[in-house]
Amino acid sequence: MNLIVNADKNWAIGKDNRLLVSIPQDMKFFRETTTGKVVVMGRKTLESFPGGQPLKKRTNIVLTSDPNYQAGEAVIVHSMEELMEELRKYPREDIFVIGGESIYRSLLPWCRTAYVTRTDHAYDADTWFPDLDADPEWKMTKTSDEQTYFDLEYYFTVYERIAGGK
Repeated sequence: MNLIVNADKNWAIGKDNRLLVSIPQDMKFFRETTTGKVVVMGRKTLESFPGGQPLKKRTNIVLTSDPNYQAGEAVIVHSMEELMEELRKYPREDIFVIGGESIYRSLLPWCRTAYVTRTDHAYDADTWFPDLDADPEWKMTKTSDEQTYFDLEYYFTVYERIAGGK
């Protein structure tokens, strides 16, 4: 299983159920990486998308405790057990966790690869991603050259699990 996230220099990922920054090249990378794949998210992440609709050209799986929740063509699951059962239907390499914070934290032990866009800025935030630099089970294995969007510097990085995990 993989995950994909944009995090600032303090590993912040959002504020008020919105991304901290929208970088066109990062959005393009997200689309190219996840199109045709399975994306796993929580209800609030889905509701943050345009029109609160599932992402096109992907299998959308939403974890929510709301037993009556529905969202277009999305597959809705209500527990980690139900989610894991659903995920068995797909190749592990085709699964991408896309947020939010509690979903990332819950599924991180099952992930092997993390695609992290790191922005060199500290934003005012209310949600964070676990600090993979401080986690001995993870190692950054790739980083792009410095990218810029106006005056914002950012990097495309890949972290690989080197120990532990499920």
